[in-house]
Amino acid sequence: MTKENRKKCTYKTASPDRYHILKDFAKENRNEMTLAEDILWKELKGTRGEYHFRRQHPIGDFIVDFVCLSQNLVIEVDGAYHKQPLQEVDDKTRTEYLNEMGFNVLRFTNEEIYTDIDNVIEQITEFINNE
Repeated sequence: MTKENRKKCTYKTASPDRYHILKDFAKENRNEMTLAEDILWKELKGTRGEYHFRRQHPIGDFIVDFVCLSQNLVIEVDGAYHKQPLQEVDDKTRTEYLNEMGFNVLRFTNEEIYTDIDNVIEQITEFINNE
């Protein structure tokens, strides 16, 4: 992807009236990534030659863990609390919203990242190659 094409993908995806708040939260999140997010980020940033990933990026009223804007792909890393019933409902609502915004969402658990990062990267690559 050329530098020119990348610039086309850098449109603002956050709600304009909340962008300044979300931007500050996103910066905090980047500075305090979980171990699983850090492991995945090290893998994703290695693919930058072909696809550019951003971490902790605002979309609408949400901050997604990782996004590849050129592929409309959001990657979420789910810790143990995502199995709690209320959080499952929130995650479903968030995914539906992101889908309505034109994004596909891939979710991986911390455990998947810790124990089988190669498979996680393979699933992400397969998704991108099939789009």
